[in-house]
Amino acid sequence: MTGNFDCTDPGERDAGIAAAVNALKGGGLVVLPTDTVYGIGANAFDSSAVAALLAAKGRGRDMPVPVLVGSWHTIDGLVYSVPRTARELIRAFWPGALSLVVRQAPSLAWDLGDADGTVMLRMPLHPVAIDLLREVGPMAVSSANISGSPAAVTAADARAQLGDKVEVYLDAGPSAQQAASTIVDLTGAHPRILRVGPVSAESVAEVLGVNTESLLTE
Repeated sequence: MTGNFDCTDPGERDAGIAAAVNALKGGGLVVLPTDTVYGIGANAFDSSAVAALLAAKGRGRDMPVPVLVGSWHTIDGLVYSVPRTARELIRAFWPGALSLVVRQAPSLAWDLGDADGTVMLRMPLHPVAIDLLREVGPMAVSSANISGSPAAVTAADARAQLGDKVEVYLDAGPSAQQAASTIVDLTGAHPRILRVGPVSAESVAEVLGVNTESLLTE
């Protein structure tokens, strides 16, 4: 049975997070609020749950699932070698609407899709998401919508698309940004912006001390 929890009510929020923790530990899927858009999440280290997430979205392995973390320190255990550029961007924009593509630690026992040794990481600026992440650890989280459809900016939007494929819906009202995060790829010779979102290219360029055009070209 699918559970819906109003996280604007303190008691229901606590019950919802507890239900979400139980669902994730059992291999289920959860919809959670973030600062950008609502996400559909699974235990990042449960390959069957991640496969179920991709299936729920109608998404192939060629689009691997990003990972959300509840602390900036978590990245040290997930990344082969944290680039200086990553630490600068984390200090400037985490928690927030910036996702970083980095080389993952080769020892990690997870399967997020065909990621070719990389992982996209973000620490969201949302108290419900952070509380959940600190309970369960890193989560594989993608936007809570059917692939190709508009991103969900409310829990109701997500439920209309995903229905009973999700065990727990955590409803915290409309997303603040209502736009997907900015993505910066740090796996190449130079940082490159793959998608511009709430964090502007100019802001990223200023932190890294480079010109904006260099971030937007191949």
